[in-house]
Amino acid sequence: MQVKFKKLHPDAITPTKATDGSAGFDLYVTAYAIDEKNNNKETYFTDISIEIPKGYVGLLCPRSSLCKGRPGRFPRMINSIGVIDSDYRGELRMVFENKGKMLYDKGDRCGQLVIVPCPEIELIESDELSTTERGTGGFGSTGI
Repeated sequence: MQVKFKKLHPDAITPTKATDGSAGFDLYVTAYAIDEKNNNKETYFTDISIEIPKGYVGLLCPRSSLCKGRPGRFPRMINSIGVIDSDYRGELRMVFENKGKMLYDKGDRCGQLVIVPCPEIELIESDELSTTERGTGGFGSTGI
């Protein structure tokens, strides 16, 4: 499958896969901003927009190495996973909450874009749902 993307600035870096088995495309920082008045919110700009095909969704995910080499710091994406709908054509940005030094510099990989199928679903209201072994058991109901 081919997916179109657009560089919004000459400094934009083409998203890449680290290996043949990589699920996500690495995204690279072109610029960043910090808002210390708002929980040390860090915004990382990629200057990339993408044309997600209809029937698919793009998921913006933090890199798994986020927890490496940052003792005492617990950065996290503010919205956990970013959902990029197939009709969105704006810039891919990642926003983190972090108390401390900036996580990434210009040119660093700041996250991953994973493109997955997203079937059309029609919700149907019902008075009853099928029963399962788990039932309504919530958090921790299947063990720790």
